[in-house]
Amino acid sequence: MRKNHPVRRAVLAGAATVSGIVLLLSLKPASDPGAAAAAGGTAPPVAAEAPQGGRGAGTGAGAGAGAGTVTGDVADTRYGPVQVRVTVSGGRITAAEAVRAPAGGQSDRVTADAVPKLNRAAITAGDADIDAVSGATYTSDGYKKSLQSALDRAGG
Repeated sequence: MRKNHPVRRAVLAGAATVSGIVLLLSLKPASDPGAAAAAGGTAPPVAAEAPQGGRGAGTGAGAGAGAGTVTGDVADTRYGPVQVRVTVSGGRITAAEAVRAPAGGQSDRVTADAVPKLNRAAITAGDADIDAVSGATYTSDGYKKSLQSALDRAGG
């Protein structure tokens, strides 16, 4: 075959494309915090763990009266545990935060995106009847379960 023959060029282009795809698929991103730190990046934040029940669960001035800070039960999900802490004042949720959330690998990205949205939704709705975050269905379900248990403990 000649050097400029169209079939030769097509075969070479196909082989180069296949080789490039194989190389791209063989690359793996860092999936654990230690690898990210070793690569010169920063490790993703890890949610602080609180004891189950947390502050205000059945104790304190406002327990049972719809006031105080309460931590819900741990809800185990497919990607890891979720636990929510809420602050209730005057029977309304004034603050909500996930003290435990799925971590590691892609869960870090999903959690970083979903948890702030779920926190805002809980405060806006005032109860556990909140919409799931697209792409974080399991985390959303666990968040709702833990949120409901915290609200039950707060008396709201």
